[in-house]
Amino acid sequence: MPNGKAPWYYLLLLILAGESVFILPFVIPRVFRPTVLQAFNLNNVELGLCFSVYGAVALLSYPLGGPLADKYPPRKLIAFALWATALGGLLFATFPGFTTLRLLYGYWGFTTIFLFWAPMIKATRVWGGTASQGKAFGFLDGGRGLVGALFGALGVLVFSWFLPVDVSRATQDQSQDAFRYVILASSGIVSVAGLLVWLWMKLDQKIEKVIVLDRISLTQVREVLRQPAVWLLMVIILCAYVGYKITDVFSLYAQDIMLYDQVQAAQLGTFLLFIRPVVGVLIGTLADRGRITFWLFCSSIIATIGALLFATGLINANTTLLFFVSTLIVATGVYAARALYFGVMQSGKIPLVLTGTAVGIISLVGFTPDIFAGPAMGYFLDRSPVAAGHQQVFWMLAGFSICGSIAAYSYHRRYGK
Repeated sequence: MPNGKAPWYYLLLLILAGESVFILPFVIPRVFRPTVLQAFNLNNVELGLCFSVYGAVALLSYPLGGPLADKYPPRKLIAFALWATALGGLLFATFPGFTTLRLLYGYWGFTTIFLFWAPMIKATRVWGGTASQGKAFGFLDGGRGLVGALFGALGVLVFSWFLPVDVSRATQDQSQDAFRYVILASSGIVSVAGLLVWLWMKLDQKIEKVIVLDRISLTQVREVLRQPAVWLLMVIILCAYVGYKITDVFSLYAQDIMLYDQVQAAQLGTFLLFIRPVVGVLIGTLADRGRITFWLFCSSIIATIGALLFATGLINANTTLLFFVSTLIVATGVYAARALYFGVMQSGKIPLVLTGTAVGIISLVGFTPDIFAGPAMGYFLDRSPVAAGHQQVFWMLAGFSICGSIAAYSYHRRYGK
């Protein structure tokens, strides 16, 4: 395995690309969820169904795009993915109807997964080498969190700037016009990120020969499927990713339960994004100094504790401090697990050259929450009284976090030494 031969700016470009590609389909709806629902005339279930279309296309793209990453250099695939995703943002800015919006999310499922996902993970393993996998994936996810937070802060600034009146007095048309500038600015930045990747994210030819295969055969796919680590990671990532998806509702929780306005709710969503880089860098550094599998297990336990605090209904408009503390606990557990779950691939003896294929197979199961988590959350939120709906969402998180803790402990017992 190449060790430390890729320069620092290579990782910086990966970080920029790794979050930029998801800004339009995910970060904007997470930070501006109440505004998105209003601007596109959607309810929670309909927005969840858009995410489900994305997830369905992604589900097919994971196993097909994985081998592609083992055959072609990451730079080319990542740059094309960014440009194609930014192109979809132009349609997004027209505020299309529900049917067209679902098609757009399906298109984004292709551009962000088939062309992008496995190349990003493989390139990160290459940068981490044999001794810095925790740091590589921790810095990647933490850095992506910082980029997302900056996008969120910029989006809130642009949104506030283009509103002609105070947000509490803005009409739907005024909010929509201001939000259009948020989308267009994001699309432009994603396009620029693609250009930077194309020009600068290059590897030494000797490294490319080591990590790229001439062809992918069924024998190599069977080799990946025989790895016990692959099957355990499917469960770990599935459970952790449910937690990540549920962070989408924190801004809505702030509005519905804590009685924040749209800008305050968006500011909370942005605040969460700033937690992610801190957690990623800290957990990545700790993981390289100890056992990365142990820290993965700890992150699942922390997420479980935070989920139970929300699920029990203890948090309301009169418990502001408890709300922020509990939000920090959930975010820490969820973001730590997200930073580490691909970082344990080396501990699990998954060959570097087959990283793309392994990522595709693992992701086929691990990221199915893209299909079911959105509608499930929308169902709970829309069918029940406001407080009860939010509690049901966090009970779902608690259940998955417990299952993830069991799988992470099994992985640690098998590969932690």
